[in-house]
Amino acid sequence: MGTCLTTAEQRAMEVPAASVKGGGGRRSDEEAPGRIAGNGAGNVACLFTRQGKKGTNQDAMVAWENYNGRSDTVFCGVFDGHGPHGHLIARKVRDILPSRLCDLIYEDCGDSPTSNSDVSTLEENLSLYADAECRSPTLAGQKEHQEFFNAMKESFRKAFKNVDKELKLQRNIDSICSGTTAVTLIKQGHDLIVGNLGDSRAVLGTRDQNDKLVAHQLTVDLKPDHPREARRIRRCNGRVFAHQDEPDVARLWLPNCNSPGLAMARAFGDFCLKDFGLISVPDVTYRQITEKDEFIVLATDGVWDVLSNQEVVDVVASCSGRFAAARSVVDLANETWRFKYPTSKTDDCAVVCLFLNKYEVTGGLSGQPGYSPRMPALSGITRPNSKRVTPDDVDDGSDSNVSGDERSLDGFTRLNTLLALPKFGDTSPTKK
Repeated sequence: MGTCLTTAEQRAMEVPAASVKGGGGRRSDEEAPGRIAGNGAGNVACLFTRQGKKGTNQDAMVAWENYNGRSDTVFCGVFDGHGPHGHLIARKVRDILPSRLCDLIYEDCGDSPTSNSDVSTLEENLSLYADAECRSPTLAGQKEHQEFFNAMKESFRKAFKNVDKELKLQRNIDSICSGTTAVTLIKQGHDLIVGNLGDSRAVLGTRDQNDKLVAHQLTVDLKPDHPREARRIRRCNGRVFAHQDEPDVARLWLPNCNSPGLAMARAFGDFCLKDFGLISVPDVTYRQITEKDEFIVLATDGVWDVLSNQEVVDVVASCSGRFAAARSVVDLANETWRFKYPTSKTDDCAVVCLFLNKYEVTGGLSGQPGYSPRMPALSGITRPNSKRVTPDDVDDGSDSNVSGDERSLDGFTRLNTLLALPKFGDTSPTKK
């Protein structure tokens, strides 16, 4: 007798770990083995978030081990909400994006070509700031890797698009003037795919040629004043400028109204701006993990506004046990906010640390070569310098060899959305 189940429904029965939240009799993501969405630690990842002084914690996070029913695969993400309903949107995206992506990967990508291969020679970072990824010399002769990345990139973009559509249809969540960022990754074997939307950030802790642990930024901060983002926004009649009270914080505004003042160029939700340059297309990059790569830190901008990439990497490396790494980063970020900007309200912070080598989270780092207990002294912390990225002209939504930049948001007092839209019935300032 034949089956009437769809491909996704058959898969949900076959692979419980990849079941999705929602209707159709599917189990919720919260029941999936290996999924952590609060403070805690698993076998390869630890998570921690803390509310700031601006109201409800609008940050959300997730780590999902055994993702897609594979023991060698993990999904991680952090989500930074903004606007009156930003906390609801961040949690909604956290809960539905991994499953929507999982379904698309299962249908479109199949297995990674590198799970059982030698990874010593291939390292590729492809993002939306390149003219033509197919011309990259590092992928010469690596057709299967290119095909795998292309398929994964398409799955990420479809999943982000579908989730944004679902948000628009939510009756109990008003996403007209609220939204969320997202920085997500899938690690499968030695393959790493990162999908970024907004100004949260992913940073890799890796060894250089001198065996020194250094920070390598994996994502670009997608803000309205980034040259490529600004050109797209202006083509769509949106405006980019800084408010007089925050001269260093470029924001996205409606054509004929000084609102809502969004401090990012890409986001889920914020549908009042979707016709004026704001998009939900993620910047998707690929990298092959080598033995020099040790861990990845995903964090919302409450961390990056006060700590440099290297400071965060040093904090993680200094922890005697991995289970405390995420909390140590949040602790230092909070202390730095109070030390540097005592009159400013501390932002929400969320951190996911994913460890790439064989040691388990609870095994600790102190016994591994090259690590030393060197928590940076608070008095010695210096604010990172901003370094602008000015890539060559490229098409929006295309890919590049730029894996990230060192830009950080200097306006530490900023709100992600400065003003709510009066015409939608909310005139109060939007907090982040």
